Amino acid sequence: MGSLLLNPERDGDNGELLSATLTHSNGVFEVIFTGNCNKCGEDITNERPGCAALGQTFHVACFTCKQCGRQLAGTSFYKAKGKVLCEQDYRDTVDRCECCGNAVIGRMLRALGRIYHPVCFTCSRCRRCLDGVPFTADSFNHTYCVACFYEKFAPRCAVCSQPIVPEEGEKESVRVVAMNKSFHINCYRCEDCNTILSANVDALG
Repeated sequence: MGSLLLNPERDGDNGELLSATLTHSNGVFEVIFTGNCNKCGEDITNERPGCAALGQTFHVACFTCKQCGRQLAGTSFYKAKGKVLCEQDYRDTVDRCECCGNAVIGRMLRALGRIYHPVCFTCSRCRRCLDGVPFTADSFNHTYCVACFYEKFAPRCAVCSQPIVPEEGEKESVRVVAMNKSFHINCYRCEDCNTILSANVDALG
């Protein structure tokens, strides 16, 4: 049958959603941080309040999106590939899911040279999620769980009509081909005495 069992690759996080905390009271900033701004190196003061992000302190005016310059204090932001980005700019730059077309935020899967949300990577027949489980694909790159692939593509026994699939723990199936038909080894029997004929063939070499 020539099928190849594959496993999706987990790429980890495509970017981590973070937030910059900003302490204030009654609309007036309360500076509770000591030290200097990690970006400009100057003191954080009442006149130039600070925020905490990425385990460091910054002036509110200094902690900005690398792409558009928007201030990020008090908002959600992403750090990806060493850059700090606002949520909108991050979504504009990340990879998109092959299945749904939306931005892949957080964990992604790579399979068949494409990128997917883990929940979008499913069997094209039964829709079972294939995240972390073996799968295979047809010549059109349609993905299948192993059970559905065999159900759809495996040769069927001419006697019992069930698919001929590998035994548990095996990678390849064994069948008897006779009269242009396929048979399970145990189904290929003499019509008169019901003897398993494949056993006789093996015994005779």
